[in-house]
Amino acid sequence: MADSNFIDYVKIYCASGHGGAGSTHLYRAKYVPKGGPDGGDGGRGGHIILRANPQFWTLIHLKYRKHVKAEEGGHGEGALRKGKNGEDIILDVPVGTVVKNAETEEVLFEMIEPGEERILCKGGRGGLGNNNFKTPTLQTPRFSQPGEEGEEGWFILELKVLADVGLVGFPNAGKSTLLASITSAKPKIANYAFTTLEPNLGIVSYYDDQSFVMADIPGIIEGAHEGKGIGIRFLRHIERNSVLLFMVSAEEEDIAASYRTLLKELEEYNPELLDKQRVLAITKCDLIDKDIEKDLRRRLPKKIPHVFISSISGEGLKDLKDLLWSALHS
Repeated sequence: MADSNFIDYVKIYCASGHGGAGSTHLYRAKYVPKGGPDGGDGGRGGHIILRANPQFWTLIHLKYRKHVKAEEGGHGEGALRKGKNGEDIILDVPVGTVVKNAETEEVLFEMIEPGEERILCKGGRGGLGNNNFKTPTLQTPRFSQPGEEGEEGWFILELKVLADVGLVGFPNAGKSTLLASITSAKPKIANYAFTTLEPNLGIVSYYDDQSFVMADIPGIIEGAHEGKGIGIRFLRHIERNSVLLFMVSAEEEDIAASYRTLLKELEEYNPELLDKQRVLAITKCDLIDKDIEKDLRRRLPKKIPHVFISSISGEGLKDLKDLLWSALHS
């Protein structure tokens, strides 16, 4: 992963700007030796703002930017001149980014809508100048407010891939091959474990110019929820998917048992994942004859729609699209 451009976890320190101090200036002119207060207010400190940018798909641009500090507000001046507001810093993040307090791991907010902006650290308010404190009984106040301090802290940014359909399966189940055959995505494909080391997204075309997004999630192994293999790192990407497509190779000795193992890993990680719509695809059916396929059908898990597919020959891919589309709109 050292050479990967896909970074889905960063920890950064952010500090907004302090507000500028208000002015205690008193008006003076050639023939006005004792003018009233005319101190201006201080400017607001700069915010740290997160913006959901659909053009971004990784957090790599923040990996080496560990400290982010916004500009402080300018001090107020005489003649009621307000201090300059500190410049805001806008950090673009991918849609689907979750923001947490690094100390408590409390989820602060999630960036879901493209173009959405959220203030991560609010700039301090500028202090009021002495002009704000004059009264009939206090006509020459010689004090003003200091600016408020900004906010600061360590934050965790986690990316959870947004997709309509997430592919769930063991390494070598054929997930990357399926994604390459029915979308324009070009994932790395090879016949060994953990070929896929990062999520890949592809758009599946359907009838009448309709489409849905499919995500190839790195392969799950037994014990993944405990961090085994590449483990828990990628399980969170499944949380965003509307439908889970379980993929089990026809070469497996017990397809139902393999499906239950996958289901158990998801349940151990997050029981709410079991509430999602599920579809089962038995892959590599070009390697078995119809008699074996007929026998396998009798032993498949009940109450889950299934289809036999081959990404190489194209068998069953149309039926798979229909099943997924129906699940997405049920």
